[in-house]
Amino acid sequence: MSQKQLKEAFISNLNGTSLLEVSLGLPLAPLCLLCRGLLLILYYLHNGKPLRSRTCSLLLDFAVLVSPLLFSCTVLSPIIFFPPSIIAAICAGIFSKIYSQRKHDTRAPFRQIVKDFQRTYLDSEYIPAITALRVYVNVLTSIGILAVDFPQFPRRYAKAETYGTGVMDLGVGAFIFGNALVCPEVRQKSYVTQAKFSHLAKQFFSIWPLIFLGVGRLLSVKSIEYQEHTSEYGVHWNFFFTLAFVRLAASLLLAIIPANKSWIVAVNLAVLYQLILNITSLKTFVLHGSDGKDTRVGFFNANREGLLSLFGYLAIYMASVQVGLYLKKHRNSVKDWMEAVCSLLLTVLVLFVLLHLSQAHADPVSRRMANLSYCIWVVAHCLTFFVFFLVTDLVLLFTKLLVKGSSVPSCWSVAKPPNASKKDETEAVPVRRESELSHACLISAVNRNQLLFFLLANVVTGIVNIMIDTIHSTTALTLCILHLYMFFNCLIMYILHAKNIVLKFW
Repeated sequence: MSQKQLKEAFISNLNGTSLLEVSLGLPLAPLCLLCRGLLLILYYLHNGKPLRSRTCSLLLDFAVLVSPLLFSCTVLSPIIFFPPSIIAAICAGIFSKIYSQRKHDTRAPFRQIVKDFQRTYLDSEYIPAITALRVYVNVLTSIGILAVDFPQFPRRYAKAETYGTGVMDLGVGAFIFGNALVCPEVRQKSYVTQAKFSHLAKQFFSIWPLIFLGVGRLLSVKSIEYQEHTSEYGVHWNFFFTLAFVRLAASLLLAIIPANKSWIVAVNLAVLYQLILNITSLKTFVLHGSDGKDTRVGFFNANREGLLSLFGYLAIYMASVQVGLYLKKHRNSVKDWMEAVCSLLLTVLVLFVLLHLSQAHADPVSRRMANLSYCIWVVAHCLTFFVFFLVTDLVLLFTKLLVKGSSVPSCWSVAKPPNASKKDETEAVPVRRESELSHACLISAVNRNQLLFFLLANVVTGIVNIMIDTIHSTTALTLCILHLYMFFNCLIMYILHAKNIVLKFW
């Protein structure tokens, strides 16, 4: 077999992993974010000033926010519960140290501190958990697209061939989920002020970079005979095209249907698509082609997975729009957000029950078809992931209140409560301090150029695969390459962010 055929076989005919293992990995990224925040607060407690060195900030962010993810999906994958447990223990130790040192300055009982915390006012316009979720989905996807070509990356984490729940299967749907959370219809800025026609025209224009990137990827892959997993999207289709057409279709639907009814569209679309798959021969067509022998003759046959999975991804997008609208409701206190966490957890519980029923009576999870079970699985796990980030932000906010004057970038700040006295205003942590520190934050850096980060990761992944025999790499070489690859991507974003450069032309 040629090198191309070997690499294609290496990522084909896989069955994914268990739902439990995917779920066990979800707390890792939020715990890394929590650990970074607690370390910054502890630094402030000891030095009386925040960490302002950009070099130290970058190294700290990479070591705490990115490196544990690389280890957990390679050498530590056999004990997936171990990294979150260790980081959680470290966080508990740091918090204990901060709290014990803080108690020397005040005699307020813990119960009173919690009551004051619940009454704390927040900036209702800024939800850092959304930013963290979108950035980490991007970072995890970037890690996965290169790591999957190395033998140290478990085959069960790669995309399943037909049915199954691989970690990378979740990443595809999570990308759609994250995009929908911040779509114009959720933000309700240009969507409200513009006529529907002009809004649609703007949305149509805004997808051209994705179309351009999709065509560019298609031409480059074909020209250099790069390895392809045909049953993933088809012969000519790729994920950039999926992102573009899902966004365009959603804009068309939301121009007709009120955004607050998007969940109805999502449910009907996913259920109807599943019924058609089960009742008609559509499922056989997706899996085996029009002749039952996996033919790829004709554009529709050649790209059937990519084209027909659009219905499932559109359902995920519409459901995520509803989630985004719920999160954008006016909440200006910690107590409001704690209630929101409870509501989201209840929703997750219901979704997991529905997932069990769907897998038992309709179809197992299939990213290849983006069926009903896949849609429910993606939304349930993305909501769980978001709740972890939300709880992380609340814990960091509580810790910041223990150490007055401390700051954590990309985290909630205390806002001035209505009818506040001058004393209250001076006690509130200034929002400006957080924005001043955001220049030294990897989360903010990646967030400002997310599409560029994803594109850069794809390009560097291609270069690495052309230059290196990834399949036969040793563990030491694999870890070295993955760390250099991610550090390079993060460094470019960090430099652009430091120079206040946002590469966006639409």
